[in-house]
Amino acid sequence: MKTIHDILKLGDPRLYEVCEPVFETELSLVPEWAQQLHEAMEDIRRVYGFGRGIAAPQLGIMKRMFYLNLDRPYIILNPEFTNLSEELFELWDDCMSFPNLLVRVKRHQSLTLEYRDENWEKQSWKVEGAISELVQHEYDHLDGILCTMRAIDQKSFQWKS
Repeated sequence: MKTIHDILKLGDPRLYEVCEPVFETELSLVPEWAQQLHEAMEDIRRVYGFGRGIAAPQLGIMKRMFYLNLDRPYIILNPEFTNLSEELFELWDDCMSFPNLLVRVKRHQSLTLEYRDENWEKQSWKVEGAISELVQHEYDHLDGILCTMRAIDQKSFQWKS
């Protein structure tokens, strides 16, 4: 069972690596990866009270995959963005790899998420606002980008109280 202790922490070099695609031949591994992501996220929710998504590299699974648990679980494989809005918004972002730190960032208000699901079927999902921010955050992890690297300025950091 994966827990909060299995989540890679800020400074771990693996968090800065670009992930490899998930291949169709690896589809049999996806349910186990998704279960591990789910377990770690549930532990974060229990300890810190937040968590809607987690990226595979946060558990050292260096694949282009993330897991969301919103109204239902979503397994996102090999995501790509289209139709990024010109309109941006600012928010305080948090991350399971540094759960006590908030970072002020700008994100696109809306976008279309193209991906493969756990059955290898192509999906397209138009997202806005909080969900748009969430998928951008998780997608960044797949490219080795942390929200600390997207901070608006040097004063865009705050400890959670």
